[in-house]
Amino acid sequence: MRILITNDDGINAPGLATLEAIAAEVAGPEGEVWVVAPAFEQSGVAHCISYTHPTMISQMGERRFAAEGSPADCVLAGVHDVLEGQQIDLVLSGVNRGNNSGENAVYSGTLGGAMEGALQGLPAIALSQYFGAGNRDLDDPFEAAAAHGAALVREILALHRPAGEKDYNTFYNVNFPACPADQVKGRKVTPQGLRTDFSFAVSPQVAPSGRRFLWARSGNQQSAALPGSDVEANLSGYISVTPMRADLTAHDLLDGLKGLE
Repeated sequence: MRILITNDDGINAPGLATLEAIAAEVAGPEGEVWVVAPAFEQSGVAHCISYTHPTMISQMGERRFAAEGSPADCVLAGVHDVLEGQQIDLVLSGVNRGNNSGENAVYSGTLGGAMEGALQGLPAIALSQYFGAGNRDLDDPFEAAAAHGAALVREILALHRPAGEKDYNTFYNVNFPACPADQVKGRKVTPQGLRTDFSFAVSPQVAPSGRRFLWARSGNQQSAALPGSDVEANLSGYISVTPMRADLTAHDLLDGLKGLE
């Protein structure tokens, strides 16, 4: 098995090392793990691609490349340059430092990498590790992902079915709870949640030069969401698995808008 991995925290991020170990276990002793990851952190870039300027790419080691671009850029580089003409069996993105449940999924570069893998017709999974009081002080805060990731990836692959000719491919959003590995309660297949008291915002700052800057900031990551959602599962100690597609259509509203035709 040949696996392409990326992330949005950058090529030196500790979560990428966790993902490399997961991928190596999934690929097996005869498999290959190829890393194409951003040279610098790309958190919050979603499915951005560097459409208006080129992306520099450098080889950092055997099967290891850094690209000055987004996670989606890295997947494009992996598929169409680094591994051009070679079969890729799986794209993995992560392991993100922090959850990509609820609204975070919309902003996530980690999911952007997996989405691009799906758009390239490949099985793709994004993996993220919730941070909180239960794991931030552990020797390895990615412990839950490291312990449970490989088995879960294998099981998702066994159930994955390629999309039909007219459908968007499915990719999977996996979030591990903020607890030690032995305290994970299990898994839940969930929809994306909605935190009702949560939103991104900005904080103004004035630099010593007198110029005014805005820093983007997120809301409380421990805010509850609707029962049965990915957020609720993670906060309750469960791994969440959410199947997703790059189709943004509100299908339930199509018939109600027929009067516009």
